[in-house]
Formats: sequence, structure tokens, C-alpha cells
Amino acid sequence: MDVLEKHTEQTTHSEGQNDTTRGDLSAAQAANTQEHQLTFWKSVKAYPKAIGWSVLLSTAIVMEGYDTKLIGSLQAQPAFRRNYGVEVKPDSYQVTAPWQAGLGNGATVGQCFGLALVGVVTDRFGFKRTNMVALLMMVAFIFIPFFAPNIKVLLVGQILCGIPWGVFQTLSTAYAVEVCPLHLRGYLTTYVNLCWVFGQFIAAGVLRGVATRTDQWAYRIPFAVQWVWPIPLAIGSFFAPESPWWCVRKNKITEAKHNLARLLSSSSRDSPSVGSSQVVDVDEVVELMKVTVGQEKEAGTGTHYTDCFKKTDLRRTLTACAVWGMQILSGTGLRVYSTYFYEQAGLATTQAFNMSLIQYALAVVGVWIAWAVLPHFGRRTLYICGLSGLAATLLVIGGLGCVKHPSSSVSWAIGSLLLVYTVIYDITIGPICYSLVAEIPSSRLRSKSIALARITYQLLNIAFGTLTPYMLNPSQWDLGAKTGFVFAGTCLLSLAVTILFVPETKDRSYAELNILFHEKVPAWRFKDTEVDIADGSARTFNEEDR
Repeated sequence: MDVLEKHTEQTTHSEGQNDTTRGDLSAAQAANTQEHQLTFWKSVKAYPKAIGWSVLLSTAIVMEGYDTKLIGSLQAQPAFRRNYGVEVKPDSYQVTAPWQAGLGNGATVGQCFGLALVGVVTDRFGFKRTNMVALLMMVAFIFIPFFAPNIKVLLVGQILCGIPWGVFQTLSTAYAVEVCPLHLRGYLTTYVNLCWVFGQFIAAGVLRGVATRTDQWAYRIPFAVQWVWPIPLAIGSFFAPESPWWCVRKNKITEAKHNLARLLSSSSRDSPSVGSSQVVDVDEVVELMKVTVGQEKEAGTGTHYTDCFKKTDLRRTLTACAVWGMQILSGTGLRVYSTYFYEQAGLATTQAFNMSLIQYALAVVGVWIAWAVLPHFGRRTLYICGLSGLAATLLVIGGLGCVKHPSSSVSWAIGSLLLVYTVIYDITIGPICYSLVAEIPSSRLRSKSIALARITYQLLNIAFGTLTPYMLNPSQWDLGAKTGFVFAGTCLLSLAVTILFVPETKDRSYAELNILFHEKVPAWRFKDTEVDIADGSARTFNEEDR
């Protein structure tokens, strides 16, 4: 029996009203049709407040992106190396490879703890309260790296700061995808990546500004900048509406309607022009949420981490984990250590910081280009094209690394190709990943599935965060630009997985995605499959032709 055909249990409204199943499905079908009819600009006009609140909560990711760039780039800062490193030759200091890896992975370990917690805490207490607490934790934990007298204390600070960063990573993406209509999901989930890039760009600018300093403030100022964001964002989070989806999952139907109304413009919510494609019926939209959650309940979807690995949700969880893991496997480790990489490729310290600054400016432009192509290309298509381009770029970088006695022109060519890599990455898999990992999971397990996907990313980040310094460090493996060959191989592996397992989620409501996964439609058939919410059917165009 189909999931929707089995959807017979009724959801009780907090005001005591019971709807019939037929009525639920009829309203849900109307809301689903309405959501597809809303174009991008009509969605913007109807949901301007949703855009604003999503942007606000996602801005917390700036801090995570800032530190991701900060701790890797500080290792190219002479003052930082002098205080936290060891003397390898007269008046030349280096942070040893084990401590390079430890500092890079310390925040990652903390993020894994935060990610494991956020799936449980968010489901219980909601998005806004969880975000406020995490921001206040951030204010306290920044004191540790700022005053760290030695590298051991600095590592402790990185681990503790990683906990709220882990919370932000899941919460911002899940909140964005739950408060926005179908045609805005791609933009506001990819904005999360733009915040990450903004953080890296700000870090590159701050580090460039203190690059010539030789005192302790060369690294203390960059740490102190992290205090800029938490308090204003915590205040904003206090006034933010809770996710209507979270309210429906908690059976708080009246609150769901109230919060959904807060996300809409008054003209779209209250317009008397019945039948207008810009009018949003709050009751019908909430009914679609109820039916979608009901689908998942009837399909056996639970609310615990273990449920992510049962039945249909196993496929959804593994796919989301693979999608986020590909960001690491595609060679993003070279981006994290880009300033250090530029130095080892032969550029002077100030030139290395300049190239890094250019790199993240191009990354911002890349996300803007991604927004321009989102309406025209599917998520799956962009992932396949992006991984193909990245693999080719990495192979060329590796080839240039094989040149014996490289001149300065070769060093600049390698640096320029890393900029090309950045543009390709931030048009494709960099931002599009956030859309896929938010759209693939079921709504009842969304926060937990996103957390598991990000934990996969972080575990791979630990592995490659440990290996990359060894590959680049001249006192260790000294691969230099030949590291491109390593990441080209993992990038090609990611391409194969994408072709076989990553589905197309563009222009699909969550109810439609539930049916596609329940019917076990192959990943490459998602785009060409028709879905009827009313009877729960899923049929490809090819089957119709036959």
C-alpha cells in the first residue's frame, strides 16, 4: 500500500479541530500546486521576511569560515610561528607538522561534538533558542585562543570554539530550507556557503592587514575580530520566528500558522485576490507540511539518529553524507592551506597573502554566478560539471609540480590555477552542496541527517587535515604542487559516486521527494519522473511513452 494511501491517522489541532484525510490531501495538493506556480520573483515578494530571517541566522557561519581560514593561514605568519613554533634553522621558525595538523583538526573535533548535539537539541528546543545559546557560548570560548600562552592552550580553545561552530553548520542550513518556499531554497541554502566564503575573505583581509606586524598582536587581533558577530546575532535570533516545520513536527499547529504568517508579506497573506498566484494560503501550506510529516510517519521514519539508517532513510542519509564528503575529497584542503601552499610553491609571504585575498574575492563572485545559473541547471548537473572541472584543474597543478627547478612563472601559474579551482568550486559543489544536503533528508530527520552529513565532512576533514600539512611541509613529504594528483584521484572518485547516486532535487517539494525515495526511483531518473501527491504515484516519462 502506498505511503499516502496509508495516511489515515488524523493530526489534532491545538484548538481541537480534526481534519479528514481527504481534506488534508486536497489542501496539500492545492498548496503543492501553488508552490510550483510561485516564480522566483513572486516568491521574493511573498516571503521577504523569510529571506531576512534566514540570512540573519545563516550569518553565524561567517565565524566558522573565518576561523577555517584563520588557523591555517596564521601558520604562514612569522610572529605566530615564532610564538607557537620551533626554530628549524637560525631565525627561522615553523609550527611542526603534528601541531599543524592538531590545530587544524582541533576545531574539527569540537565541531563533531557540536554537530552531534545540534540534531538532538534543535529537535527538542527549536532553532532560535539553540542558536542563541550557541552564540553566547561563542563569546565565552573566544577568550581562550585570544589569551593562549602556548600552543596547547590554543588547541583547547580551538576544540571548544568548534562546538558552537558545529551547531551553526547544521542549524543555519536546516532553518534556511524550512522557512523558504521551493523557488528560494537553492538561493538561501547556498547563501550559507557565501557566508562561509565571506568569513574566509574577512580572515584573509585581516591577516593581510597584520602581515607586516612582528609582535603578538599579529595573531591576537585576528582572534579578537571573532567577537564582532555573536552578540548582535543573538539579539536578532531572539526575535526570529520559529520554523513552521518544527512546530508541525511538535504538533503545534496554531504556532506553525502564526510563524508561517510572520514569514510572509502582509499583501501575500491577506490579499483578497483569491486565485492569484501570489497569494499564499497559510492553512493550506500547513496542511502540506502535515501531510508530508504524515507520509514519513507512515513510512516508518522515526526521530532518532538510528532512524537515519533504516529503510528509505538509509539511502537518503548516505547520499547526503556523500554529497558533503565530496567537498573534502575534491581538494578543498588546498584552499584551507592556500596561503601556506602559495609560500611553499615559491611566492613571498606578502604575495601569498595577496593571492589568498584574491582567491576568496573570486569565491564570492563564484557564489553570485552560482545564483545566476541555479534557475537553469539542476543540482546534480552542477555537481557533475563542477567535479569534472576540478579534477582537470588539479591534474594540471600536479603536473606543474613535477617541473624540475621551477621558475617564478611556474609558481605564479600554480597560484593562478588554484584561483581557477576556487571559481569552479564556488560556482558548483561549494554552494550547491548546501542545497542538496538540506533537500535530500526527510523532514523528521532533517537536522540529524544534515548533522551526520557534516560529521562525515569533518571526519574526512580530520583525515585530510592531518595529511595535507605533511604533503605540503618541506620538512616532511614535500609534495608541494604534486599534492594536486592526490586530490585529483579523490575528485574523480566523487564524480563517479555523483553520477550513480546523487538525485536531482531541483523544483521538487518535500512531499514529492518523499514519494520518489519511497518508490526507489534511481538517482538519474528523478528529473524525468512525474509525481502525484494525491495518489502517491511516481512514473517516469519513459514509462509513459511505453
